[in-house]
Amino acid sequence: MVAEFMLVFVALPVLFAFVKVPGGPIPILLLLTVVVAFYVRRARDFDRRDLWRASALRPALPSILRLWALAAVVAVAAVLLFDREHLFDLPRRNPALWALIVVAYPVVSVYPQELLFRAFLLHRYARLFRGERAAAAASAVSFGLAHLLFGNPVAVVLTLLGGWLFARRYQRTRSLLTACVEHAAYGLLIFTVGLGRFFYHGTHFAS
Repeated sequence: MVAEFMLVFVALPVLFAFVKVPGGPIPILLLLTVVVAFYVRRARDFDRRDLWRASALRPALPSILRLWALAAVVAVAAVLLFDREHLFDLPRRNPALWALIVVAYPVVSVYPQELLFRAFLLHRYARLFRGERAAAAASAVSFGLAHLLFGNPVAVVLTLLGGWLFARRYQRTRSLLTACVEHAAYGLLIFTVGLGRFFYHGTHFAS
């Protein structure tokens, strides 16, 4: 079990960072999503209601929105102070691509990542960690490592923080939908305020 975790969530992300894979990360992510989806459907001890549980979203929204609003203010201020020319550059310069990301990103990128790094990881490898916080930390670190392929520390640091936030949200709500909504909100914030280039890989995007 330890070897499997290290292979999937440590070795493969590090390999991606140093080996250029044709097509970028999205095709591999979607392939892993299919494998993981098959696993969670077959695992008898996995509660498949955790993959949606819409009833958990509304109670969590006030907390999600408060933290997101604070992050939005910080993100806009940071870009304004340190990289003003890129502030809101994607919606300003390429509104069609921005609109496509708004529509496609939650489905093509967010849900597969949450399925892999939250639902799958936190269930299959739970016995490897002492308590939920340790498991959430493992999820966060794995999520950060998966973004090494973008070749910059900004992507790794932001996804490390985001990975912790999304893992704890999933643990508290047992709702992958709720974690996905939060993940999508931060990802779209990144692509909107001018930080998207740190998460851009060829013609593919992820966060």
